[in-house]
Amino acid sequence: MAKTRSTNGGPVCPNGSPHSEAVEERTENKKRSRSQCPDQSPIKTRSPAKWRSPVGCTTNGDTCYGNGDSKISNGKPLCSPKSPRKRLSDQFSQRPKWNPRDPAQMQAVKEALHVATVPTNVACREDEQKRILEFCRTCIEQEKAGSLYVCGSPGTGKSLSVDKVKDLLAVWSKQVGFQSLDTLAINCTCLTDTSEIFSKILDKFHSRKKTSNGFSPLQHLQNLFSQKRQASSGKMMLIIVDEMDYLITKDCAVLHDLFMLTTFPFSRCILIGIANAIDLADRFLPKLESLNCKPVVITFRAYSKDQILKILQQRLMVLQFDVFQPLALEFCARKVAAASGDMRRALGVCRSAVEVLEAQLRDVARNQDIDIVMFDHMDIALSKAFKSAVVDTIQSLPQHQQIILCSLVKLFRQCKKNATTLGELNKSYSETCKFSQIPAVGTLEFTNMCKVLSDQGLLKLGQSREDKLKRVTLQIDSSDVTFAFKGIRFFQTCLV
Repeated sequence: MAKTRSTNGGPVCPNGSPHSEAVEERTENKKRSRSQCPDQSPIKTRSPAKWRSPVGCTTNGDTCYGNGDSKISNGKPLCSPKSPRKRLSDQFSQRPKWNPRDPAQMQAVKEALHVATVPTNVACREDEQKRILEFCRTCIEQEKAGSLYVCGSPGTGKSLSVDKVKDLLAVWSKQVGFQSLDTLAINCTCLTDTSEIFSKILDKFHSRKKTSNGFSPLQHLQNLFSQKRQASSGKMMLIIVDEMDYLITKDCAVLHDLFMLTTFPFSRCILIGIANAIDLADRFLPKLESLNCKPVVITFRAYSKDQILKILQQRLMVLQFDVFQPLALEFCARKVAAASGDMRRALGVCRSAVEVLEAQLRDVARNQDIDIVMFDHMDIALSKAFKSAVVDTIQSLPQHQQIILCSLVKLFRQCKKNATTLGELNKSYSETCKFSQIPAVGTLEFTNMCKVLSDQGLLKLGQSREDKLKRVTLQIDSSDVTFAFKGIRFFQTCLV
């Protein structure tokens, strides 16, 4: 077969048969290899300025296209193709960096990261909000009382979500033509006595109907919800009870009476209880069910790393400038998610990282020109957040007391509870010792060690005639225990 040689004696480019030539013409823009066909080849090629590529950019009027190699235009090197991750990183860095020496900008950053700053949208809790909203809508449409129990670990967006639903209900009621709700929000930590909650409800909704016949506020409410004339106003009542854990007493009568307000024949009360105790409903559900006031339970799970990162980015978007290195934010989200999933703690760590940068800028000796919170700043802030006096106390305990704390944290993780009995804890402790091949102490010595931990404020022991039935709760954050034994393989094994 004849071959065609270039005029300058360069490499040979095959011509092929007529059929091959036709195929080559049709696929010229897709498959021709420029390395085998020089510019002087009989087959004409387009100039580089006219080539097309899916990825392109413009620099000073020059256009470059990512075809696998860097190109030169007007004597200047143009951009090379970027991976999707790098393009995303470049997009992030297009926003101007902040000036941490500007007091106004520094204050804006701290306010955006403050726990008290309420975001416009409660991200990552759309499903929970939808369930709460649908429950309340059904009660309003049917003019029927009902109770809802919202539970979850601290810092998981429970109160924010309920507040958001309250606002959405007001808008929805106006749109569909229902009367506006009478709303009362009560934080149980502000109550001097648990029964005071009934006085607050009576004062809010029925202050004009109170009489001086010696009835208690609870009895007044029960009478009002038993009478048909109470329904003549046509208004539904929304009662939001936050920190409901504080209503737990020895006989739990207040808690039962509160939920029972929704069972009276003419009650128009929608009760939403919010508590950190995930097992509160489980412990009292049989009793509430027997009283015909079983609430609908909605559980808020701890935030994951991706959710924490999304919420932090959402809060920082209002600033119009970059404050954190992306890697620093991801580091914070990963550490907090692994420890507790508490969003409030993540916000506190970010504020602390900003303050670390602020302190460095005040240090004249460093003479550094930093305009963004870096990974190192976040690392210092995380160490401060998890390294506390409690951590020091845990690390200085005798080994068996440390094993007791690990056994308690492990027990709570497995059973998803925040309380147990001394007998169950002793069983978990013995199993941990057996697995670790360490002789366990006797029951009496174990009980005495738990009392020592209680005296130090690490545990809380309830009252009971039998030691093994005493209620045990953890008085510190479980993440402090995890952090105290970080990097120690023996205790890491005990916690798994």
